[in-house]
Amino acid sequence: MGRQFFVGGNFKANGTKQSVSSIIDNLNKSNLPSEVEVVICPPSLYLDLAVHENKQKTVSIGAQNVFNKSCGAFTGEICAEQLLDLNINWTLTGHSERRTIIKESDEFIAEKTKYALDKGLSVILCIGETLDERKQNITLDVCARQLDAVSKIIKDWSKIVVAYEPVWAIGTGLAATPDDAEETHKGIRDHLRKTIGEDQAEKIRILYGGSVNGKNAKDFKDKANVDGFLVGGASLKPEFVDIIKSRL
Repeated sequence: MGRQFFVGGNFKANGTKQSVSSIIDNLNKSNLPSEVEVVICPPSLYLDLAVHENKQKTVSIGAQNVFNKSCGAFTGEICAEQLLDLNINWTLTGHSERRTIIKESDEFIAEKTKYALDKGLSVILCIGETLDERKQNITLDVCARQLDAVSKIIKDWSKIVVAYEPVWAIGTGLAATPDDAEETHKGIRDHLRKTIGEDQAEKIRILYGGSVNGKNAKDFKDKANVDGFLVGGASLKPEFVDIIKSRL
């Protein structure tokens, strides 16, 4: 398989200067495995702080959001050039909370993803179904639609990591079983084989996100198509280190 294990931490709109510093200090003091790539995404207010306080070579700082245009008259938005100015090389796009609450469309998310890539950022592209869509048994149809919006305008996926996050499992304490996640991830990879080619589909990392914690992370260890995790609430806690070490 040969895909590097990847753990992302999405702090969402949580934290203070003190707590973000404390989280990073804990990571700095931890003996993290050198073979695991880690990206943490604090609120935008604390991105510069995180960059300066992070001392771990395997940990990078990412943004939670980016706009689809260059800097200009876009009140409240963050442009890729500003992230790069802060030495930030990663961003999330397509998180379900922006899809469902902010009502960002598949096409808008694809445009943001392309713009970020064109400017030199790497992207964690989030996809996933709602509970209603899961009940309708259209999980893979939803994921395919969200991915297809991106593949229509992006050919090179080498700097994209896909994060499958079932909306019904985010922040609820519910999680897909390892077998469910593996089945969905395999379906996602099979779809990507048809749209972006065998080589790119085999190389791309597909993360699972949805109430992952220090206890259940090891349960996914032997799943061939689960290449890591995008972690929400647990990334704010010391157990985040246990998730990073869950493949040891």
